[in-house]
Amino acid sequence: MSSLPKPSAEALAHSQNLLSYIRNHIDQYDGWLSFADYMADALYAPGLGYYTAGSAKFGGAGDFITAPEMTPIFGRVLARQVIEAFQHTARHVLEFGAGSGKLALDILRELAALGQLPDRYYILDVSADLKERQWQTFQHDLHLLKHVEWIDQIPESFNGVVLGNEVLDAMPARLVHHTEGGWLERGVIWQQDQLAFEDRPLSHPSLIAHCETLDVSAPYLTEISLTNRGFIKSLADHLRQGIILLIDYGFGASEYYHPQRDQGTLMCHYRHHAHGDPFFLPGLQDITVHVDFSAIAHTAVDHGLDFLGYTTQAMFLLGGGLQSVLAECDQTVPKTWLPITNAVQKLTSPAEMGELFKVIGLGKGVSYTPSGFSYGDRSRSL
Repeated sequence: MSSLPKPSAEALAHSQNLLSYIRNHIDQYDGWLSFADYMADALYAPGLGYYTAGSAKFGGAGDFITAPEMTPIFGRVLARQVIEAFQHTARHVLEFGAGSGKLALDILRELAALGQLPDRYYILDVSADLKERQWQTFQHDLHLLKHVEWIDQIPESFNGVVLGNEVLDAMPARLVHHTEGGWLERGVIWQQDQLAFEDRPLSHPSLIAHCETLDVSAPYLTEISLTNRGFIKSLADHLRQGIILLIDYGFGASEYYHPQRDQGTLMCHYRHHAHGDPFFLPGLQDITVHVDFSAIAHTAVDHGLDFLGYTTQAMFLLGGGLQSVLAECDQTVPKTWLPITNAVQKLTSPAEMGELFKVIGLGKGVSYTPSGFSYGDRSRSL
């Protein structure tokens, strides 16, 4: 990892503090921690994890760039999907994992411009640091801030629109390893003064059940996110009426567990460098896994949600009104128009985010299909 940027002395000390925290956690679990627990510590340990500490994460100064950071066009298109949903459900929005708050701001600006502000825009984020950043994002739009409310848990009964952009990929996942002797779970140990992997027999009933459904040849390493499934179940339990739109990178099961994807999808992001070592500078890098959208869809339906659609990000944006939004932009000024076209190209190009990123729509008690799913139906791949 010598090619990656060097951290400051302060950042390195922070990472060492988190490493001590993780070592203690490993000791508490008799020397072996599931990778999901390790990932949870690395990302969300109070005051120390990647998302709960104070380092920059989004945009040019951070470790990666999400769609809302590229251009407000993304949020403007989503806003029109929200307006569409308001014709069928309550005028409430609940966004999970709002990052810097840029998506929320862009959506609310567009809703205000179109005279369609919600009764309430709820943000649920586990990070106190990010909540503060989100609040700061709205400081030049205080008239919109009065519509925003930060909450700490899913409302007991929610009616409206649920949004999540790049939320599922940051949820802890377990690593499983198919060997000639059967399935094993890959966990984390402390060995020779460093973190290391160690495989153990499966013990979690849900993990065993899922592995039994996978038809892959040994050796095969992959991820299973029980946390994703739990999240969808919680949404099903709390959504009384409305729609859910989740946007993330991932595949249907047949592609997720493709024979050539025998090393899984685990990926780390550090200062705009992508690599595969989850033990590199804990707390200073993002750790992600791609989303198994088949598991998301099946879990949703099994727990009472309706399946509304599944397509690529490119097709969703096109179906959701991208061309109309672009037509409203001033195309005569290259200085402002060219950055817009460059960003849209990244969002929609198959070689960039257009194909890898997918959108899944779920609902309860609604009888319409969001227009974002008008083109490029991918539901057969689930």
